[in-house]
Amino acid sequence: MDIILLCKALLMGVVEGLTEFLPISSTGHLILAGHLLGFLDKEKRDVFEIFIQLGAMLAVVWEYRARLAGAILHAREPGPGRRLLVNLAVAAVPALALGKLLGEQIKAVLFNPVAVAIAFIVGGFVILWAEKREHRVTVQTLDDLGPLDALKVGLAQCLALIPGTSRSGSTIIGGLFFGLSRRAATEFSFLLGIPVLGTASLYSVYKHRHALGSEDVALFAAGFVASFVFALIAVRALLRFVANHDFVPFAWYRIGFGLLVLATAYSGLVNWSA
Repeated sequence: MDIILLCKALLMGVVEGLTEFLPISSTGHLILAGHLLGFLDKEKRDVFEIFIQLGAMLAVVWEYRARLAGAILHAREPGPGRRLLVNLAVAAVPALALGKLLGEQIKAVLFNPVAVAIAFIVGGFVILWAEKREHRVTVQTLDDLGPLDALKVGLAQCLALIPGTSRSGSTIIGGLFFGLSRRAATEFSFLLGIPVLGTASLYSVYKHRHALGSEDVALFAAGFVASFVFALIAVRALLRFVANHDFVPFAWYRIGFGLLVLATAYSGLVNWSA
């Protein structure tokens, strides 16, 4: 086993775990980290990046295990459990359908560091604009969320197909636009990652299974475990953060990081096209 390669896999898992549920784009960070680290060939790296999202998804399942178990056990009964499952299904459909239709074209055109940097910057300014608007809350908790609210958030999630936009950012900020409280928008964004990330990850691994070998098991396992651990840390930290703060710090981080990538690209300091 190549120890250096294993360390790179762990680092990619840490990046995924820390960024998946923050409004700063995990895909964007993984594309940048993968370029800088020279991690695997492109096809195998793409599968790895999507696979380790399962680790982040599992962190949400673990954090909300009691609520999810209750929803599943009482799915046949009218009430908040069934409503949550229906809302997640409704919200997941738009992005999954659009990803199936346009996913390959988007990857071919936009999965590069400069495009990601531009999306970072644009997304940062959108967050700043959203935070300046008057926020009227009509959905205080997840139990208040209806199917139409869920569909609106699901449509906002489609923006995350553009790498660098952020799935969490699209759903959380979209939720704020549609009247969800900060906590409701954040929690629904977390839970919505389960059907979306789970479906996308399993499909991608199956589709590209021919590119994987037994020597990849340790790398994928390391990335998965690191993603799970650091996603759990990030989920708990963000829930505490939104209780008393807005998302402006994330906006400035996105803008600053995006400008840094563009500056290094156009100055030749980093050869992002390599």
